[in-house]
Amino acid sequence: MDQPDYDPYRFRANVPYYARYRLGYPDSLIDNISRSVGLKPGDAVLDLGAGPGLLAIPFARAGMAVTAVDPEPAMLAELREAAMEHDVSIDVRRGSSFEMPTGIGPFRVVIIGRAFHWMNRPATLEMLDVMIEEGGSVVLVHDDHPSTAENAWRAVLRDVADRYGRAEAPHVREARAKGYRSHESVLFDSRFSQLERVGVIIRRALTADDIVGLAHSLSALSPEKLGARAQAFETDLREELARLSPDDCFIEIAELFALVAKRG
Repeated sequence: MDQPDYDPYRFRANVPYYARYRLGYPDSLIDNISRSVGLKPGDAVLDLGAGPGLLAIPFARAGMAVTAVDPEPAMLAELREAAMEHDVSIDVRRGSSFEMPTGIGPFRVVIIGRAFHWMNRPATLEMLDVMIEEGGSVVLVHDDHPSTAENAWRAVLRDVADRYGRAEAPHVREARAKGYRSHESVLFDSRFSQLERVGVIIRRALTADDIVGLAHSLSALSPEKLGARAQAFETDLREELARLSPDDCFIEIAELFALVAKRG
């Protein structure tokens, strides 16, 4: 399966939580990506599935000519406000990999942050092959968490989220199913088959409030989507977290990484 159900408003209810509680991308990661793909100030960059601008903003701050595309109007409103706060210029467009806006490109690099799994991945890569200039790249940005004692809260969050229906979300079922193809596997079958990975590792302190906010940033777990179960979900999650850390102190260790895909 590589044809997800397309819902342009999937994250509408998550907007208040997304930028505040999701891991941001440090300048050191942006620098590593830029060196890997040979970006220089003024180069055209497309942030596809831009959300509130967690990638668009730092690339614009680094001097790139950024176009940001997302299907959710509320996300784009957040992105425009963030661009004003950071005093950067970004060409903000409504659209998606399924409904690409016209009149944009070509691009030196297309960045996709935590969104490739929502797309028809082979079809998206074929489309981007036309939009990316010679010598350009696709960059998939994500985060990974090592199995370490500090990250034990993530198993708590996963287990409670699964009890409240996240395990039944189509993209979660697909990723956990036998035969699932990783992004690397899909890229190797595309024109963008020369792969490398660059990243940075971070450590940060969290509270239960942060973890609840992170949960509500996930597509299946906003208070609106949980509906009448929202309070019970939050109560259960807080109780499980309190058992894990009665002093409300948690640590997150994560690798923020970019899978850089150049034409083979």
